[in-house]
Amino acid sequence: MRDMLPLLDKISFPAIKRGTLDTLQVNVGYRCNQSCFHCHVNAGPTRPEEMTGDVADLVLQFIERRRIATLDITGGAPELNAHFRHLVIGARRLGVKVMDRCNLTILEQPGQEDLAGFLAANNVEVVASMPCYLQDNVERQRGKGVFDASVRGLKKLNAFGYGRDPKLPLNLVYNPQGPSLPPAQVALEDDYKRILGANHGIVFNQLFVLANMPIQRFGSTLVTNGEFEGYLDLLQHAHLDANLDGVMCRNLISVDWRGFVYDCDFNQMLDLPLGDGAGGRVHLSDLLDAEIAGRNIRVAGHCYGCTAGQGSSCGGALKEAAE
Repeated sequence: MRDMLPLLDKISFPAIKRGTLDTLQVNVGYRCNQSCFHCHVNAGPTRPEEMTGDVADLVLQFIERRRIATLDITGGAPELNAHFRHLVIGARRLGVKVMDRCNLTILEQPGQEDLAGFLAANNVEVVASMPCYLQDNVERQRGKGVFDASVRGLKKLNAFGYGRDPKLPLNLVYNPQGPSLPPAQVALEDDYKRILGANHGIVFNQLFVLANMPIQRFGSTLVTNGEFEGYLDLLQHAHLDANLDGVMCRNLISVDWRGFVYDCDFNQMLDLPLGDGAGGRVHLSDLLDAEIAGRNIRVAGHCYGCTAGQGSSCGGALKEAAE
């Protein structure tokens, strides 16, 4: 896997600072039952990284101490971590909103037969990867058989009330097939709802449209194909200053499986520590009482992936540019 950071560090990006922290995004490990082309985590079945129980307990301690509003659990396939359910139950007991970034096919893995019921019983918001409503496009990006398994997963979630019950939000995630900006989120969401509803009887709440980040597996492919500079140029020329106020890193920090902290999940994958990194790695245990509002956010060329066009974040297009 190529090191993208030297290429990205050469590209300047506007300085931005942190606001109030309200979301803790926790990557509990890079192990996954899939190996997707666009994956910025480079996750897969052979990845050994996994959060321990001690770090999971620290996450819950941090949430309680800092009165965090939202726990956003990601991976890999986060449900494969032995402490995933402990995190969910602990956070819900604290009254915290919990989001599970689910790849849908995990619902059919051995040992996960009761996963949909568990998520529903704990009112966990499911954010599910579904890069297209057409089988060929999904399988080109995520592998053969993934589309049908994803449809079965969505139907299973619908059967528990997801997408229908206001307490059980089901949101889907779209990524482009290649080095292009995603289409308008509202129009594409209408297409998803119409086609998935008509063809499969599936309902969901929102579609989150995300740009592909030029890092890890996708970034390496761009370099190999001679498309890296062209894609970065596309992102830079589509940048809108209006999107800077809405980028997720202003109100979120990302925690890796060891407990180290980053400004976002993308910086985690580039091994860029929280802030300017002048003091080296920052651990979550160092931030239990530390104030981080107003701190500089570590930026590089990949950040244009969040500010290009309608903008992109873990919650989809940024409102400032989407309307």
